[in-house]
Amino acid sequence: MSDAPQKQVLPRRIDPRKFAQQGVNLAGDIAVSDLARLTEASVGDGPPVRAALAFGINEEKARTLTGTLDGQVNLVCQRCLEPVAVPLHCALNLVLVWDEEDARQLPRRLDPWIVGEGTADLYEVLEEELLLALPMVAYHAEACIDPALLSGGEATGATGQGGQKNARFSEANREASESNPFKVLEQLKKTPK
Repeated sequence: MSDAPQKQVLPRRIDPRKFAQQGVNLAGDIAVSDLARLTEASVGDGPPVRAALAFGINEEKARTLTGTLDGQVNLVCQRCLEPVAVPLHCALNLVLVWDEEDARQLPRRLDPWIVGEGTADLYEVLEEELLLALPMVAYHAEACIDPALLSGGEATGATGQGGQKNARFSEANREASESNPFKVLEQLKKTPK
């Protein structure tokens, strides 16, 4: 009997310039709970995010981070307000720069990763890319609420004395608005309280 292979966990603190110089490749998982802002944007815990990263130097002699991120988060469906699983996929193509000034010097087609001196938080930049990949609006692919609830049919009136009052106002409102929209205001002024 053999144990299932353990999944590789990505290191959090790295020296990105050294990794780029050495051409380091990383593959592993990141727990969604380790990404605070992504956790805040989602509902509950999801499966880990799978990352495949390659550090290197491109043709222009710039240090780069390329790769992919694949995962799934639970967001709130904007139709039914229940959780909906949303797959995430990011293609990374970042250039390592030292400061804001270097970032401004890059062509617009390149995205900077400002690393500064020493080690950097790899999870922070990956989380930023995942947040950018979130959809503006999340909803279930299938109908998740009764279509009858979305119809624009007649509203049901209240019953009792208040219902009679509402019915009188509704009838007067409809008649008045057919001829002149300001007659609605006139009817409101005449309605007994």
